[in-house]
Amino acid sequence: MNFHILTLFPEMVEHGLCTSILGRAISAGILTVNAVNIRDFAFNKHNKVDDYTYGGGAGMLMQAEPVYLAVESVREKAGHIPRVIYLTPQGTTFSQSMAEDFSKEEDLVFLCGHYEGIDERVLEEVVTDYVSIGDYVLTGGELPAMVMIDAIARLVPGVLNNKDSAEFESFKDGLLEYPQYSRPEVWHGKEVPKVLLSGHHKNIEEWRFQQSVERTRMRRPDLYQKWLEQKDSCKES
Repeated sequence: MNFHILTLFPEMVEHGLCTSILGRAISAGILTVNAVNIRDFAFNKHNKVDDYTYGGGAGMLMQAEPVYLAVESVREKAGHIPRVIYLTPQGTTFSQSMAEDFSKEEDLVFLCGHYEGIDERVLEEVVTDYVSIGDYVLTGGELPAMVMIDAIARLVPGVLNNKDSAEFESFKDGLLEYPQYSRPEVWHGKEVPKVLLSGHHKNIEEWRFQQSVERTRMRRPDLYQKWLEQKDSCKES
């Protein structure tokens, strides 16, 4: 899978994504990360890509043409028109289901804004998905892009060594992940639950499911309510 990040700070995403599990996947050729510097497409000696907004107001706005040319360069490299994700607090909140959807793509383009944003005209022309990672404002789109890429990449076959790691985790079937334990059996006076030492796989799976339900109810009542509603609708059908 190929990730293309259109940014004013390519070194930020390059350093952030080329380590740990993603770094190994990149070295193995499973993933590629292409950081495109939008400044390279400016038409002035200072590589300036922002200007004042029409109608007045605070701050500067990224201009349409450099952004458009940066997107065109990715399209030419990819050989097709990939989805372009604009990171913005005005977008749909990112979720695990969205990560699963995006992970099926061959190429994904992440457009990182700065200043007061990007000229609306180029957004209308190139953007396919408006996505937010939460209801707060950051200084740019690089951190949201890296968060999304991490979540998406781990769903790409071959990125994780254990295929079960991506399947049995938080948000699978709408529930949070159950608690997990490792050695030693007793730590600070706290014992590993006996059922996990029993070797009885059916009992272990039942315990894990109940723990997931209870953890979701306590920590994320919004998700718990959705899970109950989904469960009830399945019974009715």
